[in-house]
Amino acid sequence: MHERCLPAAPNWYCSRCSDVSEAGLFGFGAKNTIYLVQVSASSCRVTGELLGHKDLVSSFSFCHHSGQTHICVSSSCDGTVRFWDTETKCLLKETSVHQKPVSAVHWSPADKNLVLSGDEKGVVVCHWFNTGDINTYFPEPRTIFCLSCSPHNWSHVAVGYKDGMIVLIDISKKGEVLHRLRGHDDEIHSLSWNPEPGEGALYGRTEDTDGGSVWGEGCLLASGSRDQTLRIWSTDRGKSVMMLKLPYLKKRGSVMDPGVKERLWVNVHWPKGRRTHVISSCFSGELLLWDLLKTGKQKWSLFGSSSDGQNHNRIVFNMSSVQTQEQQLLLSTSMDREIKCWDMSTLELCWTLPSLGGFVYSLCFSPLGSGSLALGVGDNLIRVWNTQSSKLYDTRCFWQGIKSKVTALAWHPQKEGALAFGTDDGKVGIYGVFSNKPPEISSSYHKKTVYTLAWGPPVPPLSFGSSKGKSAFSLYSCAGEGTVLQHDPHQLSGEAFNIDKLIKDTNNIQHKLPLHTDLKCLDVLRINILRLLCSIQQHHKIINCLRWHHGLHSPELSGLLASGSSNAIVYIHNLKQVLDSPGDSPVVISEPFRRLCGHTAKITGMSWSHHHDDRLVTVSYDGTAQVWDVLQEAPVSNYRGHHGNLLCVNWSPLDPDVVWTGGKDFTVHEWRVSKQEFDKPPKGEGKKMVELKEKKKKSKAKKSSAGGAVVNGESPTFAVALSEEEEDETSSTNGSLPPIGKYNINNLSMKKKKPRSILPLSTSMDHRPKDELLQDCTTLASVTHSGGQGCIPGQGDHVHLGLFSDREALHRMFEAEEEAHLEAGHFESAVYLRLWSGDLQGALQLATEKGELSDHLLSLAPMAGFCVWSAAVDSYVKQLCLQEQFVKAASHLLSINKLHEAVDLLRSHRLYRSEAIALVKARLPQDDPVLKELYQTYTSTSMTGSSFDAVKVISRKNEVSSIRAAADVAQICGEATLFRSLSLRCAKELSQAQDWSSVQDVLQNQDALLVYRLHFSLAEFLFQFLSESGAFPASSAVGSGLWVSADSDLSFIKRVERVWDEQFGVSRTSEGPCDVKSLLQELKSVESPQPTANVPLKQVMLLSSLHLTRAFLCFLCEEEEQTMKELWWAVSSVKDTGHFLVFLQLCHLLFPDGDIAVFSSQKSSDTQSAAALSLQSFVRYLQMYELWWSSSLANGDGIVQSGAAGTKEEQEKEFSRRDLGFEVLLCESTAAAQSVQRAVGEIQDKLSALVTKHQTQGQEGEEERQNGVTMATHRQETTGFPRPDVLECSLVLLLLGRSSSVVSETLKCKSTDLLRRFGMSSCYFKAAQKLTST
Repeated sequence: MHERCLPAAPNWYCSRCSDVSEAGLFGFGAKNTIYLVQVSASSCRVTGELLGHKDLVSSFSFCHHSGQTHICVSSSCDGTVRFWDTETKCLLKETSVHQKPVSAVHWSPADKNLVLSGDEKGVVVCHWFNTGDINTYFPEPRTIFCLSCSPHNWSHVAVGYKDGMIVLIDISKKGEVLHRLRGHDDEIHSLSWNPEPGEGALYGRTEDTDGGSVWGEGCLLASGSRDQTLRIWSTDRGKSVMMLKLPYLKKRGSVMDPGVKERLWVNVHWPKGRRTHVISSCFSGELLLWDLLKTGKQKWSLFGSSSDGQNHNRIVFNMSSVQTQEQQLLLSTSMDREIKCWDMSTLELCWTLPSLGGFVYSLCFSPLGSGSLALGVGDNLIRVWNTQSSKLYDTRCFWQGIKSKVTALAWHPQKEGALAFGTDDGKVGIYGVFSNKPPEISSSYHKKTVYTLAWGPPVPPLSFGSSKGKSAFSLYSCAGEGTVLQHDPHQLSGEAFNIDKLIKDTNNIQHKLPLHTDLKCLDVLRINILRLLCSIQQHHKIINCLRWHHGLHSPELSGLLASGSSNAIVYIHNLKQVLDSPGDSPVVISEPFRRLCGHTAKITGMSWSHHHDDRLVTVSYDGTAQVWDVLQEAPVSNYRGHHGNLLCVNWSPLDPDVVWTGGKDFTVHEWRVSKQEFDKPPKGEGKKMVELKEKKKKSKAKKSSAGGAVVNGESPTFAVALSEEEEDETSSTNGSLPPIGKYNINNLSMKKKKPRSILPLSTSMDHRPKDELLQDCTTLASVTHSGGQGCIPGQGDHVHLGLFSDREALHRMFEAEEEAHLEAGHFESAVYLRLWSGDLQGALQLATEKGELSDHLLSLAPMAGFCVWSAAVDSYVKQLCLQEQFVKAASHLLSINKLHEAVDLLRSHRLYRSEAIALVKARLPQDDPVLKELYQTYTSTSMTGSSFDAVKVISRKNEVSSIRAAADVAQICGEATLFRSLSLRCAKELSQAQDWSSVQDVLQNQDALLVYRLHFSLAEFLFQFLSESGAFPASSAVGSGLWVSADSDLSFIKRVERVWDEQFGVSRTSEGPCDVKSLLQELKSVESPQPTANVPLKQVMLLSSLHLTRAFLCFLCEEEEQTMKELWWAVSSVKDTGHFLVFLQLCHLLFPDGDIAVFSSQKSSDTQSAAALSLQSFVRYLQMYELWWSSSLANGDGIVQSGAAGTKEEQEKEFSRRDLGFEVLLCESTAAAQSVQRAVGEIQDKLSALVTKHQTQGQEGEEERQNGVTMATHRQETTGFPRPDVLECSLVLLLLGRSSSVVSETLKCKSTDLLRRFGMSSCYFKAAQKLTST
């Protein structure tokens, strides 16, 4: 029926809300509707909708078996699962087994008749499509987020839960749990099976096997979770074989938004034919293709990386793929309300289909831009659609400065790209759609929703004294409070002028202005002393829209004014004579020029055709658009493609056969007048149905009372739109939490609902015509006094007369009413009718059969005897158990003294601690065997299936005692892996408090954590040494006593070797769990991020001790190069964070003689690695400054610190006895590289200053500055192992050489030469010139 269509936006936060068939038919759920789109590599087309669900569509899946690819299934928050035929768009069958909102559904790829669904309660339902049979399973009492059927074994189903658990069940064994897959810490958003059987896709990854075990015959399963990870699971072994961490792909100059992680949704898809590739969504809408066999850190490739703007800009919710004749396509839906199609071979974007997230309030074609259509939508966005582009859906979105529903739009008639908009919060602004600037917002706000905008000639005071070059148009806005404001487009910051004041105060303005001064009357005034020209008193209800005829082809028709109101009639008035030759007194018009009747609900929009003289199109709340031949008063064509009330319409300015419409179904349709099947609106149900819906709404006391239209050049088009308050629209995209179970399609008012009549049949008879009611009086009189042959009161057509006859007739009426209630499903009313007739036992029996027992009915049961009461209690207990009210059910059993039955009930539902045990202890003796049995059952239950959950709950409070208790519980329950993880976590928390004794106690007797004991023992020694030397603040640390027995006269290396050997059994020759190489390999897997200046000193020292532990293990393994690297990282982590004193003391501890050779057998610097040279240079750098400081103190003040040499000569003798090796500081190649870096840095600073000074756009300047930062960072990262500044060292050595003989002449000459070569153009220039000239 339509040519092109912008559909409603796909629903958010649903695990499988879209799917694509083998034929390329893509379906997705939007609100309570399923949209069908035919896709190919080059284009897409919306082909239809599936209607029927009463609430949000939560999941959707096609049948992928040959012969049934046109069949699909959907689930909804209304608790139903529906089967559809996409060819006929018809419902095949519906099931309502679920009692809670259904959150997931999947058609099994392995069985063409099997469909699985799961709900928020945790119930999994198996539907057999061919037979209609249903099986229900309850594997876990948790909220289901997603489920997926295995493509290789029809009976295997993976279920993902809200708390991070994944359960693999076998439906052929009544839902038996095969594996509980633990590893994720948060919601499971998506599950996807490897399309190929077996687990050989990862064969060859030895790190994923246990001791070389062979992969099983199961299948690999991929999962995505809110904990920012993807996991690959072996369903044969029931464990994770790979974990992939989502990368944060920073855009240039951007920072991590904390809200991104909160609203994160991780979708995962395993495409067919790619057994080693998995696709996942990422933080900000990026799509990643993961190569599971790729090694290294970056295992992924980015979709759409060839150019900017291809990827989604908000999180992705669903992905599905299809193999076409040309290539394999991937379809994705996102929070940015766009559907994208990707080429899987190139990872490039094929096309984008925009969608809408709110009511379409306004459609407006640009008078200058060819085919530029602006859309005002209730999702706080303005869209500009280039309808003439080669791309079918070439749209741009504008959102800055809006922040509310866009209810009105108007293009400037002369300034290209200037688009005025109005919002529901009274805001008016102007957007420049061809610039990147934010909109200009008027400082004058309306009090209510802006309904209409128009550009027109300025009126006083704007028309007085206008300067040359200014536009000849002002912007006029009309809103729900009944005021029209005039805005100056050049000074929107100024106050807007109220036209109502102008009506009273201004004269001599030669333009016409129509106003409806009350809800039904339309006044037309000439703004020449604002004399009233005419008053149109035609409409009987509120006027919603006005449109002047354009008069382009027939000037005699330029006076036609079309108006539509809530009485569903369009009136055309010819005001040509009144406008051209006004009389001395105003004219009252009560007869229209033409009357257009046919709509069955209020008129909401209209548009004249610019290609015809007599064509008008109107839209209405009856859901149709009607094209009229105005002069003939005849309907031409009727469009019925929308499924909801229509709000706006516009006739295409380029094609005389094309009309565009939008409405409350969140869609925009392009359709052709000549291709429509109907020529008139549907009859019979529109108007009355609308009136009933409007009665349910809570209408406001005051309606909009004024509005108007201003002449816009030759075409006066300013008209008041809807003056009634629209009902709240319910977007398909709810905030940051999943909307499962909370979606409301019709957000009706909170008006109190009228109670249901207990006697609906007899009450309905009271609303018949008056003649029939009088006949009833005659019939009742004849029955009362003469027997009334043929009339039986209370039965048949005279059922209502039973109320006015004898008791027998009344009982007949009750029976008839009861049957009506039962047919309508109103069981409670039927029960009360039996109760009123005195049949208490019958009322209880009926309530039991229908499951409508209540506390009130049970309180009346004892009146019928103990047996009836006891039976009613038993029935009510069963009903409460079905409703999961087990405690209440047990309480009712106690009311009839069934204590043991109550205990059994609580025990069977695992309500032990505060329910069953408490009840037994309160009512039975202490030595009763029931109590002992309860304790035993409670203990065994607590120690088995729920141990993992118990540990998680205990450890959730991030505090040492809780974590330690959780570790103990995990150890008792046999959870070895969890026990080790929690013990290590507890040890780390204790190390922050420097409780080293407790750290060793927690980790002792655990061979798997031996390497961490080594790490924390070295950290303890490091903290102790730095505290004693004064470099680290003293604290109340609790020592472990490991280092007490070590001889303090030994060197640091010897002390560590002795303690590790004596206390832990770790040495060069140790084997088994104490093998040095194994310990080193395990410690290398621990993350060691580079600290920054903001990291606390304690964490810096723990990180440094980690590198130091690795260095000692490398030293014991005789891996000299790696030893130097780890030592360098241990020292640089302290140096780079600015803790110079700690850096100094750490170097004294590690290298007491200033020589790093204590850790290496290599003595020649020629063979040293880059890390060793860098480390040695920084040690010499410290020695150089120590020598300079001591020399300065002796020469300057004559005061020498205690412990230092007494005189200058003694100091020099002390240093001369050691080989200081300052030559390593004067490296010529390092000096050249540092000189180039300084030159580049100076150039960048100058360029940055110029850009900052002369930039015209802030964003460009910001981009340039960010480019500079990026380059500088890159240079720093590429340096590898840096060395001290050579020119700085040269200056210090020359200064030191003046006062000390330690610096040789060779060093002085080399320092002078380096300063002359590389220091003439840097910050060292003046000092170098002074020192080298003397």
